[in-house]
Amino acid sequence: MKRYEPFEGVIGKTVSESTPWWPTPPHPGEDAPNVIVILIDDLGFGHFNCFGSDIATPRIDQLASEGLRFTNYHVTPLCSPTRAALMTGRNHHEVGMRSVSNFNTGFPHMRGSVSNHATTMAEVLRGEGYTTFMVGKWHLCPMEQASAAGPYDQWPLARGFDRFYGFMDGETDQFSPDLTYDNHRVDPPATAAEGYHLTEDLVDHAMLFVRDAKSLRPDRPFFMYFALGATHAPHQAPERFLQKYRGAFDQGWDVARERTYARQREMGLIPENTELAPRNPGVEPWDSLPENQRRLAARLQEAFAGFLEHTDEQLGRLFDALKEIGEFDNTVIILQSDNGASQEGGPFGVMHEMKFFNMILETPDEAIAHIDDIGGPHSHTNYPWGWAQAGNTPFKWYKQNTHEGGVHVPLIIRYPRDIADQAGGLRDQYHHVTDIAPTVYDIIGVTPPAVYRGLEQMPLSGTSMTYTFDAPDAPSEKKVQYSEMMGHRAIYADGWKAVTRHEMGTSFDNDNWELYHVEVDRSECHNLAEAEPERLAALIDLWWKEADEHLVLPLDDRGIELFGARFADRTVHPTSRRYTYYPPISPIPSQASPAIGGRTWNLTAHAHLASGDDGVIFSSGTENSGLALFIKESRLVFDYNAFDDHTVISSNVAVPTGDVTLGLRFRRTGRGGDATLVINGHDCGTAEIPLVLRTLSSVGSSFGVSQASAVSREYHAPFRFTGRLHKVEIELISPQRNQERDVREADARSIMGRQ
Repeated sequence: MKRYEPFEGVIGKTVSESTPWWPTPPHPGEDAPNVIVILIDDLGFGHFNCFGSDIATPRIDQLASEGLRFTNYHVTPLCSPTRAALMTGRNHHEVGMRSVSNFNTGFPHMRGSVSNHATTMAEVLRGEGYTTFMVGKWHLCPMEQASAAGPYDQWPLARGFDRFYGFMDGETDQFSPDLTYDNHRVDPPATAAEGYHLTEDLVDHAMLFVRDAKSLRPDRPFFMYFALGATHAPHQAPERFLQKYRGAFDQGWDVARERTYARQREMGLIPENTELAPRNPGVEPWDSLPENQRRLAARLQEAFAGFLEHTDEQLGRLFDALKEIGEFDNTVIILQSDNGASQEGGPFGVMHEMKFFNMILETPDEAIAHIDDIGGPHSHTNYPWGWAQAGNTPFKWYKQNTHEGGVHVPLIIRYPRDIADQAGGLRDQYHHVTDIAPTVYDIIGVTPPAVYRGLEQMPLSGTSMTYTFDAPDAPSEKKVQYSEMMGHRAIYADGWKAVTRHEMGTSFDNDNWELYHVEVDRSECHNLAEAEPERLAALIDLWWKEADEHLVLPLDDRGIELFGARFADRTVHPTSRRYTYYPPISPIPSQASPAIGGRTWNLTAHAHLASGDDGVIFSSGTENSGLALFIKESRLVFDYNAFDDHTVISSNVAVPTGDVTLGLRFRRTGRGGDATLVINGHDCGTAEIPLVLRTLSSVGSSFGVSQASAVSREYHAPFRFTGRLHKVEIELISPQRNQERDVREADARSIMGRQ
C-alpha cells in the first residue's frame, strides 16, 4: 500500500524480520539560546533612564549595562505596522499592514493581517524545534475576527505560537483588561481593588510559560514575544508608583527636555553636535501656561512615569525568574519600543480618551476637578504634546510622523555569549525594525524557509545586526530604508534623509520635502533642501523606487473613509441589521459588537425569571463610560453612563416571573436622545439622555454578565444574570444622513485611539 509518512526502516512479515525507524524531531542544537523579544508601547527615544530620562528604570538600565544600546535604531511610526515588520523581517506594506489591523482597504498593502507569504519568527523557530510563547498585545488580526466566532487563522496560535495570553486590540484598561488565553476570552484573575494590574498578570504568565517549558522539556529552547500594554494610554499604575512621582515634573517639559538632552550628550547617545530640536507647533513654553494647565499636565506625566517604572519593576521579576532557573545568560533579550511617544493626548492632555473621541473638549480647568483620579482605575489618561516631545528628546514630532520623533526609538540587546566583552557599549549604525528577525536567525544559525505550508515566502527586507556586536565602529550595512504613514513619507540613504509631513486631503504633489544630513544632524534641525536640491531630488526619486518595490502604493491619506468596513456590504458586522444572540456567550470585542454608538436602536430580551432573579442583561463599556440594562430588586433598570454622568431609568412596575420579554427603545435626537423601558410590550419608564455618546467605549458588549468594571454604580461586576436568557435581539436603525457621518467618525476615532 502507499505510505503517506516517510519511513526509513524495514517492513517484514513479522517484527523479528523488521527494523523500526523513528523520525528525528527538529532541534536547533544543544547550544541554541532562548530568545525573548520585549516590545514596549508608545515609548520615545528619551524615556528610559539609560537613554537620558528623569524616570527611574533600574532593571532596564542594568540590562543595557550588560548588553548593547543601539542609538540609531528605527521603526515604523505606528503600532501594528512595527509589529508586523518585527515579527517577519519584512517591510510592513509588503506584508499587508500599512496601518493598524482594525481595517482592510481592499489593497494588498492593507489587509489588517500579516500575509501568509511572510513567516513570523514564531513560525520559523517552531519549525526549528523551539517552543513558542506570545504574551501581551497582538494587534495583528482584523478586529472583526477577534470574537469567539473567529476565524482564528490570524490569531497568535495560528501564526506560530504554542501558547498565548494577552489582548487582541491596540489597547486595554490596565486594571480591567479584555483578556484572551490561547483562543478564548477569559476574565482577569482579580480586580483593581484586590491589587490587580495587567503588567503583573502578563509577567506572571510569561514566567508560567517558561517554567512549564523548562520543567517538562528542558532540552528545548524557547522563543517568547512579550508585547506589553505599557506604556500606551491609559497610563495607569499602582498607587505607590504614582505617589513616588508627586511633584517630580513641576518644572515642566522645557526643563525636562534640556536635562534629558544634556544626559544624552554626556552618555554619547547622540553625536556631539546634535542640537535639541525646537518645540513642536502647538507646544507652548511651560512658564507661559496657566497654573491649572501646568498642574494637570504635571500630574499626567506623573502617571506615565509611575507606569513606566512599574513596568521596569515587573520586567525585573521576569529577569529574576530566568536567573532562578539558570536561563538568564542563555537567553537573547531584545528590548525596544514600537514607535515614538504619542501625540494623541492633544495640547492639554486628556483625562478620558473617550471624551476626545466624542469631540468633547475638556478644558484643564474642568479636568482639574478629577486630578486625584489620574493614573488609577477611574481614569483613562494620556499626556499632552509637550510631554510627548520630551519623551522623544532630542527629536521633533511624534508617533504617526515619519520625522525622527515618530520612528527613532531605543533598542537594547543582551546576550552574554556574543556580547560579554562589549557589555555596556553603544552602537550607532543605522538599523530598522526589519533587522530584528534576521539578527535572531543569524544568532541561532537558521535560514527561514523559502516555502512554508506550500506557500512561497517573500525575501527578508532586513539586515542582520550581528556584525556590530564586536565591531562598534563598523560602517552600517543598512544603506537604505523608506518610511510611510498616512501620507507622511521619508527615505534614508547613507546618512541622508528626505522627509515630508503630509496634510490630509491635499495633493501629494504639493508636499514640502525637507532634507537632512542625519549622520551629523540627528535631530533634523538644519533643512538643506534649498542648499542641495539635486540630492533632495535624487532621494525623492529613490523613495518612489522603494515604494514600488515594497508595495507602498497606492498612497492613501483617507481618514474616516478608511474605517468604513462596518458600513460596507463586505463586513460581517454591518451597522444596519438585526443581531440575535443566544446567551451564555463570550464577551464581544468592540469592533465586532453592534455599532450602537451615536444612533437609534432597539433591544429585546426573551427570558425566564423566578422570584428574586436579577443581574445584567446587556452591558457595553466600563465604569468610565458605557451603558447597561439589568434587573435589580425586581425592577428593570437602564443606566447610561456618559463619563460618570449617569442617567438611570427604573421600571415603574415590577418585572413578572415566568417567561417575559424585556426591551429598550433608544432614540437619538440631535446631540441627546431618550430611552424607554419595555416589559411584555408595555412602556414602563422613559428618560431623556442629555448627551448621546458617538463612541461608548473601547470595551465591547456582553450578555448576561458585566465584563470589565461595572458600567453602573447600581451593581458590582460581574453581576451575572441569575435567570435564563433565551435570546437577546438588537436592531440597529439606519441613522439619518447627518448622523451617518457622526457614527463613521466615532468609529474612526475609537479605532485610531487604540493603535
